[in-house]
Amino acid sequence: MQAPQSTVDPSEIAKFEAMAAEWWDPEGKFKPLHMLNPCRLDYITTQIAGEFDRDLKSPQPFQGLRLLDIGCGGGLLSEPMARLGATVVGADAAEGNLPVARVHAEQSGLEIDYRHTTAEAMADAGEQFDVVLNMEVVEHVADPLEFLTATRRLLKPGGLQICSTINRNPKSFAVAIVGAEVVMRWLPRGTHEWSKFITPDELFELLSTSGLTPVDRKGFVFNPLAWSWSISDRDLSVNYVTASTKPL
Repeated sequence: MQAPQSTVDPSEIAKFEAMAAEWWDPEGKFKPLHMLNPCRLDYITTQIAGEFDRDLKSPQPFQGLRLLDIGCGGGLLSEPMARLGATVVGADAAEGNLPVARVHAEQSGLEIDYRHTTAEAMADAGEQFDVVLNMEVVEHVADPLEFLTATRRLLKPGGLQICSTINRNPKSFAVAIVGAEVVMRWLPRGTHEWSKFITPDELFELLSTSGLTPVDRKGFVFNPLAWSWSISDRDLSVNYVTASTKPL
């Protein structure tokens, strides 16, 4: 299922389909995401709990919330959201990712609705969600504004979108491309294109133009000495994340 017009970039899809079998290998090609995931989940859960007045100490704090993980890959975020009680739809334009995601969810005893589709197609079909997770996707699409407009259409009024990406500056080139792809070889060369990276101010402008209200942004910062990630209020120089809401 795909909309007549789509922001999907076929060359980007091919990159991730080639790595699909390694999604759940913490030492494989998605090692950076496995390392970052606890930090991402900390930010995501805090934002959702605050927006919808949920107690994260309760057994399933997100019960009753319908959540879309767009560009879900192997389900690294879909699964924890389902464990927290949300009704989860995981969507990906790379069809090869989905068998891996479905098998892993079944093995984990989780019910997740994984779909091979696009944001545009789901919006055209009238799908609506309380929360849209849009993590590390916007730098891979052909038209970021059209893509963000589609994800805004997918939100219910008062809904929350979490969107993360990579800043565009010399440091991000050194860290995200030279460091991650050439030196550490965490990712295959060519996984990212520096010219597609988006600065925080540019992303806030895109979100606002799409019809959303940006409410927060933070940095994800890697400490090579502690070999760990943390959330920063100030350092958005490489990886960063935003929260925005759809007006009532």
